[in-house]
Amino acid sequence: MARYVYDFTEGGRDMVDLLGGKGSNLAEMTRLGLPVPPGFTVTTEACRAFLATGGEPLGMWEEISEHLRAVETAAGKLLGQPDDPLLLSVRSGARFSMPGMMETILDIGLNDESVLGLAEVSGSERFAWDSYRRLVQMFGSTVMGVAPSRFERAIALLKDLRGVPDDVHLDAGDLTQLVETYKNLIHLETGEYFPQSPAEQLRRAVLAVFESWNGERARLYRRREHIADDLGTAVNVQRMVFGNLGPDSGSGVAFTRDPATGRPGLYGDYLPDAQGEDVVAGIRSTAPLTELERLDPGSYGRLRAHMETLERHYRDLCDIEFTIERGTLWMLQTRVGKRTAEAAFALAAELADEGLITADEGLARVSGEGLARVMFPRFDASATGDPLARGLPASPGAAVGVAVFDSAEAVRRAAAGEKVVLVRQETTPDDLPGMIAAQAVLTSRGGKTSHAAVVARGMGKVCVCGAEELSVDLGARRFTAPDGTVVEEGTVLSVDGTAGAVYPGSVPLVDSAVMRFLEAGAGDRGTTGVVDAVARALARADTVRRLEVRANADTPEDAARARRFGAQGIGLCRTEHMFLGERRKLVEEMILADTDARRDRALAALLPLQREDFTGILEAMDGLPVTIRLLDPPLHEFLPDRTELAVRIAAAEARGGLPDAHDVELLTAVNRMHEENPMLGLRGVRLGLVVPGLVAMQVRAIGEAVAHRLLAGGTPRAEIMVPLVGDVRELRIVRDEVQRVLTEVSETSGVPVTCPVGTMIELPRAALTAGRIAEEAEFFSFGTNDLTQTTWGFSRDDVEAEFFPAYLDKGVFPASPFETLDRDGVGRLVRIAVAEGRATRPDLKIGVCGEHGGDPDSVHFFHTAGLDYVSCSPFRVPVARLEAGRAALERTDVSDSR
Repeated sequence: MARYVYDFTEGGRDMVDLLGGKGSNLAEMTRLGLPVPPGFTVTTEACRAFLATGGEPLGMWEEISEHLRAVETAAGKLLGQPDDPLLLSVRSGARFSMPGMMETILDIGLNDESVLGLAEVSGSERFAWDSYRRLVQMFGSTVMGVAPSRFERAIALLKDLRGVPDDVHLDAGDLTQLVETYKNLIHLETGEYFPQSPAEQLRRAVLAVFESWNGERARLYRRREHIADDLGTAVNVQRMVFGNLGPDSGSGVAFTRDPATGRPGLYGDYLPDAQGEDVVAGIRSTAPLTELERLDPGSYGRLRAHMETLERHYRDLCDIEFTIERGTLWMLQTRVGKRTAEAAFALAAELADEGLITADEGLARVSGEGLARVMFPRFDASATGDPLARGLPASPGAAVGVAVFDSAEAVRRAAAGEKVVLVRQETTPDDLPGMIAAQAVLTSRGGKTSHAAVVARGMGKVCVCGAEELSVDLGARRFTAPDGTVVEEGTVLSVDGTAGAVYPGSVPLVDSAVMRFLEAGAGDRGTTGVVDAVARALARADTVRRLEVRANADTPEDAARARRFGAQGIGLCRTEHMFLGERRKLVEEMILADTDARRDRALAALLPLQREDFTGILEAMDGLPVTIRLLDPPLHEFLPDRTELAVRIAAAEARGGLPDAHDVELLTAVNRMHEENPMLGLRGVRLGLVVPGLVAMQVRAIGEAVAHRLLAGGTPRAEIMVPLVGDVRELRIVRDEVQRVLTEVSETSGVPVTCPVGTMIELPRAALTAGRIAEEAEFFSFGTNDLTQTTWGFSRDDVEAEFFPAYLDKGVFPASPFETLDRDGVGRLVRIAVAEGRATRPDLKIGVCGEHGGDPDSVHFFHTAGLDYVSCSPFRVPVARLEAGRAALERTDVSDSR
């Protein structure tokens, strides 16, 4: 039969899965000889058994009773004995810290008889009745289901009646009356009486803590923190010690270092004559921990010594709860303390300098998510207030500007020196000038891989997407918030891309010294504090990582920035972004061409423009690989909107005139090219096969740019990537065309021009036939955005807003598969493609250039899957570098075919 209960003397922190965080740490402190009130832990296995069956696990109560007798023996008193009762606390303690999310019941063991004995032995009638009041209130709400507000209302009415500001000023008579009021409330609400049996109190309290694992706030917290639902919680049963026995007693919370900055020193709060929940509930004003030194120097000195012991033992910042009972210090909890991102980096550096941890351990204790937080400006949290709306945190940082509702207005106002926030229902490539001009982008539709999100991340722009609560009226140039607030164009907004929140007015910004350091280039090690700590962490990551980190960049400016951020090349250069703006007219001309000559003229006009772009990017990345993707999106994206054209033509006809001939020609082309699902239609390699001259023009531009750099003494390393290949025969045809054009360029320029030719693996069929595709491909790059879409059958711009919230809520997804790679499905296709591709071509270079390349969790997967590099937006390059280093520390047994 399973064992369900462990005494504190039997466990340790290595048993955290079984005993939970709180129980394993109580056991560890007991082993260290610290003053811990005796107790025991009911395991997470017991919780899981209870949740699975809905009933108390067989044998659990007998084990609890046996361990209770040991606690009674150590205390020299019995649970609920009338003259001097042993009282117990019952607290939750999950594997991962979930502060305040589950239940606690204190003072188990009091009843109408034993409260009189507690008053006698403690010498304080008020203390006894206050303890009984707390038990009835906690038990009534947590175990018996009475709304907490009913109890709060009752005590508030009593304080008003007595004319006192807080609970401390209620006397013993008041509290005796309050206990009776509470018990009557319970009977009125539930039909039950408050149980007088201490054993029943304990039994029901343990089961109530188990049930709280599936409470709404606990489930919501787990979803947000990506904690699995099947772990369950342990329950810690412990002898009560009391901080509310007078001025020589009290409770507090302490940190061995400042959790906000990482600076050494004792930080925390102390509350005299109070129990622990009073400290965290905020119902009374606490004093700084240093006040304890004045009130009780002896306890303060012992606390300092215990904190030093714990920090050196855990080799980390420790968060501690303690109680002083009439001059005796008791340690009630410790855990590795939560900290800000800034403090995490500072602590990692400081503890390494102190010799408590190694440089590799320091790297393991920071994260890419934390680095992203310290890289970008953020709002002063004390000045934010309530948000107007929330959406998806699509691109981190914080920005303030006036709301504008179209790209042209954003450009106009920005040129005049005004900071703007571009608000759209969703963005398109036409909005790019406005996005460049804006401080932030806000959309009411779309997800984290929508156009707005991807482009904003690439540019380092703040972005909140999918704020569905907003009703955006582009015609009236305003939006309406959920509370009815109407925001007109020109209204100042503050957009938090890290939290996904939008605030009215101008919220003060806190600048990022880390971003200034990174912008200065990888050679600058920084100065002091968090900047130096980040520099050290990145340097260590670069030393140990196996994965290269490249950037997705489409302009020389982005390429240069990526190189400063430490990118080792460009993993994705999107050529379609070079066809926007004024060049769109040339693309239109190519699409509308009704003769070969007309199409050739359009392509000839595009050639020097593309060549100039490629030359600039190759110069910025000289000596490093630059993977250039041939045109990928459907051609209709370069044409005006179908509805807009139809309306213009209809309006002209309604006025009795003739519609513009060019509009008619464009509408004809749009109708001809219309597809029900264009993302699965004529795009990628398919364009190259059916539009004569398109591949040749792009390859010639690449080849001539390479030749230009070679003749200038450079070291260009261009790679040509063919998108959306599903069959090796498609790639073979395009590769033959590439080689033909590059041969012509070599002959014309007089220098040998060679470019590796590879493909994006973004279709399940490509992954499943990777062995054959590798016969023609010299490299693979996983386009995980499309691979996720086509594997799941999702349209990413629709589903994130339509039903992802429900899927996340119901636990179908632990996280959006467009944000963090789906390892079981998409990840399996990646592993198959890696293995089969390298079986055909052992030296096959393999990377990833989808949005997952900058996601910390996904980077770890790509390391274990055996990829050679990840590629991400320039501003995510430091994050990817850091996580690639952390991944190398976690796993050295790379599961690939290398």
